[in-house]
Parts: sequence; C-alpha cells; structure tokens
Amino acid sequence: MVIFRLVFGLLLLAGLLCFALYLASGNVAWRRRGLVIVKWTVLAALGFFAVLILERLGRMV
Repeated sequence: MVIFRLVFGLLLLAGLLCFALYLASGNVAWRRRGLVIVKWTVLAALGFFAVLILERLGRMV
C-alpha cells in the first residue's frame, strides 16, 4: 500500500513538473508528456481501487 502511494505521488509530481516546464518554455511536447503521465496515473489508480473493491466484495460473499 505504501509503495503504491509513493509511486502514485511521484507520477503526479512528474506530471506537474512537465506542466510547469510547458508553462516556462512554451514547448508543446512537455504538455503532451504531462497529459500522458497524468492519464496513465489515473488509469492505474482506477485499477488499484477496482482491485480493492473486488477484494472487499469477495470477503462479503
């Protein structure tokens, strides 16, 4: 659980840094990289929470 939180936080930080570099430089490549990082971070979080929900449903049955 701690490792997931650390990875999730670092990915969000990387996305924010990419957006900051986009604002500083105006280079569109940084914005694209930031969007890709944030997109995959959100998808990974949704998958993680889906696994947690399925685990709890399995205990209830």
